[in-house]
Amino acid sequence: MPAGTAFRTLALILNSKGYTNRYSNSDFMKTLTGILLLTLSCSLQAQRNCGSEAYKTQLVQNNPAVAQSIQAAALQIKKTLEQNRLVARRDTSANELINIPVVIHVVYNTPEQNISETQILSQLTALNNDFSNQNSDKVNRPLVFDNVAADARIRFCLAQVAPDGRPAKGIIRKQTSMSVFSADDAVKSNMRGGDDAWDSKKYLNIWVCNLGGRTLGYASLPGSPANVDGVVIGFDVFGTVGSLRPRFNKGRTLTHEVGHWLGVKHIWGDTECGDDEADDTPRQRTYNFGCPSFPTVSACSETADGDMFMNFMDFSDDACMNMFTVEQKKRMRALFATGNFRNNFLASFACDSTLVQAGPVAVDTVAAPVPVKQDVYKIYPNPASSFVTLEYTPAAALIKKSFTVYSITGVKVLSGELTKEKTTLSLSHLMRGIYIVRIGEGSETITRKISKQ
Repeated sequence: MPAGTAFRTLALILNSKGYTNRYSNSDFMKTLTGILLLTLSCSLQAQRNCGSEAYKTQLVQNNPAVAQSIQAAALQIKKTLEQNRLVARRDTSANELINIPVVIHVVYNTPEQNISETQILSQLTALNNDFSNQNSDKVNRPLVFDNVAADARIRFCLAQVAPDGRPAKGIIRKQTSMSVFSADDAVKSNMRGGDDAWDSKKYLNIWVCNLGGRTLGYASLPGSPANVDGVVIGFDVFGTVGSLRPRFNKGRTLTHEVGHWLGVKHIWGDTECGDDEADDTPRQRTYNFGCPSFPTVSACSETADGDMFMNFMDFSDDACMNMFTVEQKKRMRALFATGNFRNNFLASFACDSTLVQAGPVAVDTVAAPVPVKQDVYKIYPNPASSFVTLEYTPAAALIKKSFTVYSITGVKVLSGELTKEKTTLSLSHLMRGIYIVRIGEGSETITRKISKQ
């Protein structure tokens, strides 16, 4: 309710009860104003608040050049979407699964803020369910909106390979003297009591901390500086288990902020009756909070179905948001096109612990690898100079198995399909060094190193 309306309504109620007879006009107005401010304060504290838009404004004020970079990334998305409408080509196959390695920086001051691994894993499960349209509460969405709900075909894993090639668990814990952080990126810097980001072109950095004020979390937009690229989330709205705020206990704060990290806008376009540049989300006047009932119609509604308040990019409570749309999915995936801001993630192998290059850290955090049949394939000669042969027997078991060759830094240098028993690959264009050959997918993946001389 707007403040003016609330003020007039409260005055009428108090007047009807005879309170104006007990106080002078000035005392009455002071009392009325105090009650109204207290009421509004309690209401504001209870609703969702995303700090991403305010964070972007602050980032641009501190460094005006960032505005150009963010705008360039937004134009990349728009250009890619236009190209995909005109031509039947793209950098990833229509149903390709994009895997995003995640590193969780738990920056804590008290034991309560040092959240458990169970809580972290619960958040990762919720995030993957939400982005795959496998969340159990999707049954609650209206049929008219269910028709445009989408599986983004983007998945998130705890990074198994560190930037230096060593095995990792994807979780960093750092105690800090800072009792509370704000949306000023201090949590992303060792020098300011936080923890430095891993290479943001290969990892999604997520900082979990005691985030002050009303902000539950904030995200950097595509085009932001590499050293601050990622998402910050309050420890008490992260995951689905642990000591969480009752209305924000299903992990949707991270889902919302990762949506921003992937270039998706607030559903109302951050202005009254604005445009979020997703054609299948209905126009709405502003954000929703709490748990609205369907239909929720405003002056900007274009149909009787009203607002898509259950969209992850609105401000509804966790229990009442449950979907991304097809057009939002397209915006996310456009970021991974050649030359676009998140394209490097297509070559990332940090989700796969079998690709560790260096010796183990003091405590081995990598699960035992799944045994594979060593007698079904051969790679020779190894070391190799100008070519290498991949031999896979029996040939009938191939069924067009895919193969990919990566450099030691994770750059994809070769890829294709094995359709016969022996396939010869030319290495003459490659520099000397170690390369990773990966055959197959999922639990049947076979990974080996080859040396180019």
